[in-house]
Amino acid sequence: MKGILLAGGSGSRLYPLTRVASKQLQPVYDKPMIYYPLTTLIEGGIREFCLISTPADLPRFQQLLGDGSEWGLTIEYREQSRPEGIAQAFRIAADFVGSDSVTLILGDNIFYGGDSFQKAFDTFGGGATVFGYHVTDPERYGVVEFDLAGRAMSIEEKPVHPKSNYAVPGLYLYDNEVIQIARDLKPGVRGELEITDVNVEYLRRGRLRVKQLSRGVAWLDAGTSTSLHEASAYVQTIERRQGIKVGCPEEAAFKRDFISLEALDALTHRLPRCEYRDYLCGVVAEAQSQQTRR
Repeated sequence: MKGILLAGGSGSRLYPLTRVASKQLQPVYDKPMIYYPLTTLIEGGIREFCLISTPADLPRFQQLLGDGSEWGLTIEYREQSRPEGIAQAFRIAADFVGSDSVTLILGDNIFYGGDSFQKAFDTFGGGATVFGYHVTDPERYGVVEFDLAGRAMSIEEKPVHPKSNYAVPGLYLYDNEVIQIARDLKPGVRGELEITDVNVEYLRRGRLRVKQLSRGVAWLDAGTSTSLHEASAYVQTIERRQGIKVGCPEEAAFKRDFISLEALDALTHRLPRCEYRDYLCGVVAEAQSQQTRR
């Protein structure tokens, strides 16, 4: 399975911050926002990535992430000259996806806790898999209606009268049919290629699975100034209380065996002296200690 990081859009809800840098390059506590969705996909076992962003912002992402080789990844880049909806990503990245299945994650969505996503990646067998997350304001999102057996009955984009409180967060898994579905898609009432319409098509075919996320999973949409601040405060609290980093691609790549302990040690020592480097030094020291005890 290949991974798409969608980091486009104008970021108008974060103005004037986005006059300086893209929304997905804004800091969420101690790391750029894009680190968090990237880490989520690495934890799910994804190694091949395509990052989609605006022509103006792509060079900044390339400077930050490079080709991914330091983390045992490959990262390609594609331009989104004009934002026309989430499903547009499959048209832009069609040659990158090729004949493979694909997962798409939005660059301003932050997930933490539980193993729901890793299990979904490990057990994916075709069709489409999306997730349901209980929220208090479902009218802001795509909303899933379930029957008494927990099966998805309908999905609506930002309904005026939501049929449930379960929103679909910005992480989606699809088989290769999504490429043709996206090509055949017509713009919705907002003039965009809606990801909800992709999911509705899979539902119509009987090929959609919606997994309800447990209460142990946190989903943060850092697309506004308020939610960006809340996400930073949440990450800071977790990191200080637990002594771990949320959204650390180096550590995730090491734990997934994408890079060796020696490679992690080498790239850690290339970093400038900072708290982030100190944390990775601790990860290296702990791993070395475990190897010695064995």
